[in-house]
Amino acid sequence: MNSYLESVLKQFEYYKSLGDKTMAQLTFDELKKEFADDSNSIAIIVKHMVGNMLSRWTNFLTEDGEKEWRHRDGEFIDTYNTKEDILTSWNTGWACLFNALKPLSEKDLERIIYIRNQGHTVIEAINRQMMHYAYHTGQIVFLGKLIKGSAWSSLSIPKGKSKDYNSEKFSKDKGKRHFTDDL
Repeated sequence: MNSYLESVLKQFEYYKSLGDKTMAQLTFDELKKEFADDSNSIAIIVKHMVGNMLSRWTNFLTEDGEKEWRHRDGEFIDTYNTKEDILTSWNTGWACLFNALKPLSEKDLERIIYIRNQGHTVIEAINRQMMHYAYHTGQIVFLGKLIKGSAWSSLSIPKGKSKDYNSEKFSKDKGKRHFTDDL
C-alpha cells in the first residue's frame, strides 16, 4: 500500500504539471476565453478545481469533504483579475491536497471519511478526487490546445513521433519505475 500512496502522489503531481505547462503557454485573456455562452474558461475550471480541493482536502480525515463554507455555484463565476491570481489560486489548491496526502500512511487507507455524508474509504476518496481532477485537467489541456492551435507545445507524444518515443523507451533496461519519472 505504500506503493499506492507513492503512485497517487506522482499521479497528482503529473496532473498538476499538465495544468502548469498548459497555463504557462497562455496569456491572461486566453485563460479567460470561453467558446460558448454556457461553457467554462480555463480560469473558471481552475476556480472550480481549487474550490473542490480546499473543501475536500482541508481536515481530510476528520471533517466532511463538502464544507459549509464552500460556495460551489460561485466557483463558476470568474473573479480573477490577473494571470498571477489564477496561478496563485491553482497552487493553493494543490498545496492543500499535497499537505493532506503526504502524511498519510498505509493504516489510514481503510479509514472511512465522508463527502456529503456519503462514506468512502480513504482509498475511494483519493481515487474519486484523482479522477475528478484528471477530468478537469484534460479539459484545461484541450482548451489550451484549441486556443494555441499550431503554436501549441505538446505535453505528450506529438503526432507522428510515437515510433521515436517508443524506440527511446525500449532502449532502456526493463525496470520498475513510474511513467512520470522521465518527464
